[in-house]
Amino acid sequence: MSGKDFLDKIFSRYLLLHLAAMALVVILLCVGVGFGLAAYTHHGEGIVVPDLKGVGYEKAYRQLEELGLHLVVSDSGYNKRLPANCVLAQVPANGARVKQGRIIYVTLNSPSSPTFQLPDIVDNSSVREAEARLMAIGFQLTEPQMVEGEKDWVYGIVCRGRRVSNGDRLSVDYPLTLLVGRGTADDSADMDFANSNDEEMSSEGDVDEFVEVKEP
Repeated sequence: MSGKDFLDKIFSRYLLLHLAAMALVVILLCVGVGFGLAAYTHHGEGIVVPDLKGVGYEKAYRQLEELGLHLVVSDSGYNKRLPANCVLAQVPANGARVKQGRIIYVTLNSPSSPTFQLPDIVDNSSVREAEARLMAIGFQLTEPQMVEGEKDWVYGIVCRGRRVSNGDRLSVDYPLTLLVGRGTADDSADMDFANSNDEEMSSEGDVDEFVEVKEP
């Protein structure tokens, strides 16, 4: 077989048609996959997430369902200025563009205020330490009530007119009143009186008693 015959066989019309058909199949396959992925992922489409803050749960749920989105409660909080079971926060934020079927996570307002356990402060801390620990938790404090005892020492806590103890769970909406020792002057006076008696006894003990001895 000569070189010319070999080239004519390679570049024959039949072979070229097969190559063109294969190239067309590859191109059509790539285009079909591209369109398929775009349709599956909704490429170029986007739904604007509405602002749900302050909206009740039922209304927010229906609003998202109408847009083709889903609502899931991820957490709860408390804001006494807003109605119960309304949305406090959302992810993604309002204005974001998302695909259909996307889940919107929300934080709902609890119908009741949170409760916290009282720390170990009664008869175990000064008034400054107690106030700092309670305010860090979120409790509100009224003016301390002074009682007999060591100055600035916490002897009790009053909530809504009754005594409460370490470990009790209370709502942060209820203000607390600390029972704090006033450091009475009677204690220092008694201490001074006791010290003066000790000094007198000590001074009397230092005096030597002499007995006169007469010669016979």
